[in-house]
Amino acid sequence: MNLHEYQGKSILNSFGVAIQRGKVVDKIEDAVAAAKELSAETGTEWYVVKAQIHAGGRGKGTVEETGSHGVVLAKGIDKVEDTVKGILGGHLETAQTNGVGKLVGKVLICEDVYYPGASEPEEYYMSVLLDRERGRNVIIYSTEGGMDIETVAEETPHLIHKEEVDPRVGLQGFQLRKIAFNLGLSGAGFKGMTKFIKSLYSAYEGCDAAMFEINPVLKTSDDKIIAVDAKVTLDGSGLFRHPDYAAMRDKTEEDPTEVEADEAGLNFVKLDGNVGCMVNGAGLAMATMDIIKLSGGNPANFLDVGGTADAERVEKAFAIILKDPNVKAILINIFGGIVRCDRVAQGVVDAYKNFGQFPVPLIVRLQGTNAAEAKKLIDDSGLDVQSVVLLQEAADKVKEVLA
Repeated sequence: MNLHEYQGKSILNSFGVAIQRGKVVDKIEDAVAAAKELSAETGTEWYVVKAQIHAGGRGKGTVEETGSHGVVLAKGIDKVEDTVKGILGGHLETAQTNGVGKLVGKVLICEDVYYPGASEPEEYYMSVLLDRERGRNVIIYSTEGGMDIETVAEETPHLIHKEEVDPRVGLQGFQLRKIAFNLGLSGAGFKGMTKFIKSLYSAYEGCDAAMFEINPVLKTSDDKIIAVDAKVTLDGSGLFRHPDYAAMRDKTEEDPTEVEADEAGLNFVKLDGNVGCMVNGAGLAMATMDIIKLSGGNPANFLDVGGTADAERVEKAFAIILKDPNVKAILINIFGGIVRCDRVAQGVVDAYKNFGQFPVPLIVRLQGTNAAEAKKLIDDSGLDVQSVVLLQEAADKVKEVLA
């Protein structure tokens, strides 16, 4: 589950990570009051206004309606309202929004942390995530903060460092010092960075996160280390332990069909292909997607209906798949273990009839418990459903209907 910047920062702050403070508003008329409140708390006189969407590259992105960027510095309280007007309620398009602007429903008004002082502010990149192949957490960091980390990795890979953490042992003191040293820090900045990393790692572990990315981590001109941004992804499987974090979910930022499927208890991920898939079991779903690809098609979705594929569930799955106008055929591939194939077949027949004129070819493969009865049900239904037995037959049928 992805979080907004302000939500990620609130989690970081709860674990003792110093953050760039701010106020969230969803109405233009509340902007000035929020800025004044922030000024009273922090002493800031300039304000950084940030669009809150689930996408990176906001500073370089453009609001379609106004031409404003997604992150703008308001140099004074008198500039705040106009700055917020240029962002809030508009559609922000960034390099990560696939050519479609995302509606900005909230903005975060932040304190200015790039104030003058004894030394120049410095920006760093830092993230914590799981290396699944090695079974260890890894801290990725660089002196090139504020830039796209992909660009840094491509052009100057020697500036990206990694520190593996064995979860059985935890993050050690010598690792904290090594990271701070590699970032070129000394004195108060060195001590502040070791404390920052320790608290950041505690936040990552403590909230069952899949990723924390802070870009930039800022060393201010008076040697404070703070998180200026926060991109946070939580592990959905761990949310049952954190109902307060689960409540942070913003469904307006997610694909509507994926939200609908989730509410119906279906495991669904929308893809860009032309063949809809309805399968039970994640492994079989992956194999089915491979078969579609090898037959010349492209999967339009990942859809696992689980072990209770009754008529209502099948009909709901059909409705979700057919919301995609790119779908030219649907392949149902069910292995009857827990669920009986004849029950699924009856669900397919009932759902098919409820749709009236079915808009695309339907290929059905049912194997396992009561497979023979299931095939007979479909063959005797009189419906335009193509029943197959082997995976190769399914692939051939997909190729045939797409030709």
